[in-house]
Amino acid sequence: MPDGTIRRARPEDVPEILAMVRDLAEYERAVEQAVATEEQFHDALFGPTPTVFAHVVEHETDDGHRLGGFALWFLNFSTWLGRNGIYLEDLYVRPELRGTGYGKRLLATLAQECLDKGYGRLDWWVLDWNASSREFYEAHGATALTEWIPYRVTGDALPRLSAAGSDPSDVSDIGAG
Repeated sequence: MPDGTIRRARPEDVPEILAMVRDLAEYERAVEQAVATEEQFHDALFGPTPTVFAHVVEHETDDGHRLGGFALWFLNFSTWLGRNGIYLEDLYVRPELRGTGYGKRLLATLAQECLDKGYGRLDWWVLDWNASSREFYEAHGATALTEWIPYRVTGDALPRLSAAGSDPSDVSDIGAG
């Protein structure tokens, strides 16, 4: 296998992808939130109806790693464009391999995926304090969408929100968003 080959993930890559996800969570100061299992990743990536996709960098290292990085993504949809796009959930290159061009090549692979499939855009989020990643992305043509504020419903808030939808007396819906 040539060094630095970008390819689609295969089932045998799941343990290393998950290990890199945990490394990323540690870097992002949220390791306690990284609770996904290999089984969950395998089902999401390779089950009967995959919901996420991944590209990896094959890079043999002296410490036994087969993979040097990954990009995990899924399809989104733009109502304005009327087309799918790619949402990049995570891009990670092992620290010792940063500066090799692997991150740029993974991003370029996803851009080509958009072009090949007629997708309208490639989106992702970056933590506001992660200046080096923001500089990297901006150097490759990405634009920060500072006018948009991300929202999330998770944990105990999910069942509360679900229950709120069953109350016909609650008419606080604003109808836009």
